Amino acid sequence: MANKKPTLLVVEDDEGLQAQLKWAYEDFEVVIAGDRESAIAALRSEAPAVMTLDLGLPPDPDGTTEGFAVLDAVMELKPDTKVIVASGHGARESALQAIERGAYDFYQKPVDIDALGLIVRRAFNLHQIEDENRRLVNHAAEDNTVLGRLITGAPEMMKVARTIERVSKTSVSVMLLGASGTGKELLAQGLHDVSDRADGPFIAINCAAIPENLLESELFGHEKGAFTGAVKTTEGKIESANGGTLFLDEVGDIPLPLQVKLLRFLQERTIERIGGRKPIAVDTRIVCATHQDVEAMISEGTFREDLFYRLAEIVVRIPSLAERYGDAVLLAKAFLKRFAKEMNPGVTGFAPDALSAIDAHEWPGNVRELENRVKRAVIMADGKLVHAEDLDFGADGEEDTEVLNLKAAREQADRKVIRHALARSEGNISSTAKLLGISRPTLYDLLKQYDLSA
Repeated sequence: MANKKPTLLVVEDDEGLQAQLKWAYEDFEVVIAGDRESAIAALRSEAPAVMTLDLGLPPDPDGTTEGFAVLDAVMELKPDTKVIVASGHGARESALQAIERGAYDFYQKPVDIDALGLIVRRAFNLHQIEDENRRLVNHAAEDNTVLGRLITGAPEMMKVARTIERVSKTSVSVMLLGASGTGKELLAQGLHDVSDRADGPFIAINCAAIPENLLESELFGHEKGAFTGAVKTTEGKIESANGGTLFLDEVGDIPLPLQVKLLRFLQERTIERIGGRKPIAVDTRIVCATHQDVEAMISEGTFREDLFYRLAEIVVRIPSLAERYGDAVLLAKAFLKRFAKEMNPGVTGFAPDALSAIDAHEWPGNVRELENRVKRAVIMADGKLVHAEDLDFGADGEEDTEVLNLKAAREQADRKVIRHALARSEGNISSTAKLLGISRPTLYDLLKQYDLSA
């Protein structure tokens, strides 16, 4: 129903006060609970945005303090509920303790109905604002998702996504080149998901993480008795990915003898297991990645040139996170939402100083560093917001990029600031213009001039 009144849960054991509060707020659907059991039942069934709680509820027979037990249950079951606690004269310490444990505000008994009404309505308004902010963050994350799961708003990364979408319908081999932590496996998975092989397996293997003497068996499999310890016939990763995609991460670490065998597979599309004599036809698409300079390795003789051209029919270069202006904030918000749900539900967002610090950091470890810092910050945060100190940047500073051409320097600065503002305001034009201190028409002109999108 569109005109349904918001629910206010009142946890109070005084029947006289129950009746007084029930009839004092005609604009709310007031639900009364007189003890912990009924309060928790009402919390589960009504999911109220706001509740008032008498900390002075009679204790259980075992001595458990009822009021604090209810508060702890609310913070565990529905931490976004605004809990307004009541305390009697001389019980201010209990009220402050309740706020430390997650309560929104407190009021003193005897109750001033008008004063309590102001607190209740303010709590409802705040809950509504926070709820709207959560919807905006979720909407922004959906709007900035490409390839099914990659979050970005940066033109550089959108170009990468468009390239991957175009080549996904073909059978060509793709090489992803980028620094460690830029999301190469995520892009490989995205390529698989939008390809005609999406119903087949996606298998990833890190060639640098497997000892050289085991890598051949991992890739090509082995027959029973092929070597000591080969007690049964085992498929390799290339064979296991038949009909799907095999992602070879850190392909530059494959030793030269094994490069010859991989090249033969790419040319003939057949493999032989270790100890086997029969060729096995395999329809597996290869996507590979490395952070190494493969062309330099070819010059040094540590990587076969013919294998490179077989693996790199399409080369996609992935920009670093520092080159994807605005993406750090978008990704940080997505990581915070995930980690808060898993580890600290009381955390709801970033404080302004944290967003500024995320914008300013150069992210040498790229997305992996960002993910780890946000995870740590969510765990360490004391309140609802993550602050800059929780991100533990220490004395990290910004790097200066020397641009001697004045026009180019201004354009570079404009682009960077506009992208940061767009990310900070979730792509909202009015909010972005306000952050930048310009009018909306001026912002539209700049977006058109620099070929940026909101």
